[in-house]
Amino acid sequence: MLKKRYLTEAIANDLKQKMVFIGGPRQVGKTTFAKEIIGSLYNHSSYYNWDYRPNRREIINSVWPAEADLIILDEVHKYNKWKRLVKGLYDTQKEKFKIIVTGSARLDVFRRGGDSLQGRYHYYRLHPFSLAELLRIENQIKPGTALSFTEKAEASSLTKDLLHWGGFPEPLLAKDETILRRWQNERTERLFREDIRDTTAVRELGSMELLAGILPEKAAGQLSINSLREDLEVSHRAVSNWINLLERFYYHFRIYPFTSRKIRSLKKEAKLYLWDWSEIKDESRRFENLIASHLLKFVHYLHDSEGYNLELQYLRDVEGREVDFLITFNQKPWLAIEVKTQETSISKNLKYFGDRLNIPYLFQVILTPNLDKQIGNARLISADKFLTGLV
Repeated sequence: MLKKRYLTEAIANDLKQKMVFIGGPRQVGKTTFAKEIIGSLYNHSSYYNWDYRPNRREIINSVWPAEADLIILDEVHKYNKWKRLVKGLYDTQKEKFKIIVTGSARLDVFRRGGDSLQGRYHYYRLHPFSLAELLRIENQIKPGTALSFTEKAEASSLTKDLLHWGGFPEPLLAKDETILRRWQNERTERLFREDIRDTTAVRELGSMELLAGILPEKAAGQLSINSLREDLEVSHRAVSNWINLLERFYYHFRIYPFTSRKIRSLKKEAKLYLWDWSEIKDESRRFENLIASHLLKFVHYLHDSEGYNLELQYLRDVEGREVDFLITFNQKPWLAIEVKTQETSISKNLKYFGDRLNIPYLFQVILTPNLDKQIGNARLISADKFLTGLV
């Protein structure tokens, strides 16, 4: 599983021209990916972690091995002059070194001062494992056209594994309840005690941790800042700031409603999902989050590696009709996906929005295995098959 990941070829190609920044949630495998997978493609790669004090001195003093051909800088965004340092390294040594920068915060928007790095790097978001990646399926995807699905005997059992254990490497590979619980606790603790504390000035860290404890219950639903404010007895502004910060550190992500003159759509209310869906107790919400995470990985991959203008949204109008997900290509509807655990009757809302917005491809994705039927203009399909068409 560690010989290659879904971003390997794209990043290897981009390193020939520019730096590569790799962001993503804590413990998703960024360091292993950079050191052992990308690093193995080079004769001499050198790894530096800002959290390791001897490495810190070498980074600040720009001391690098003369024989190195790849420099990997991990968590260097915690240094307040990191952009200036990285810019100087690239501008003076780009003919000698290839450079990878990794971090749990969003390196593309993490502005801590210094000169702009515009035009010097490509940014990738590394996601947890997905079904297509576990099955080593490499789809040739052309946005706007039909997806291609693959029949795999092991797809059903792997889908169950992903639903229960999540897609992060350690608990997924271990498949042990004790390891999962301890991993979840340690990941959350380190997120707050190391990442957030070291890079931000949050005063009420305890209240923010309480917020993170509430969010798994809210996952796969519309986010109400007012409701969270009342639960925590803090200001609307505080909750809003904490939500933004947790999103920056890849604890959760939000998707927003698609707007169009053809429907009386909502404009502001976001739906919230977790990067680690294994934290969600309710199976139907966890299943919807699993699908959301796979779709986000799909959208991010096509944007980060190939530059396509894709967006993951959802559909909801003022009458309360809703479809869970919509992927747009160049701001036009491409794929609409309704998620059900067992329901085999095509959703009326999926049909309504499909007709109203002229959406080319409609899917109702269900947890029940071994189903794939075309019903009218919508396709009823099991998750273990649908997810093979993604990344």
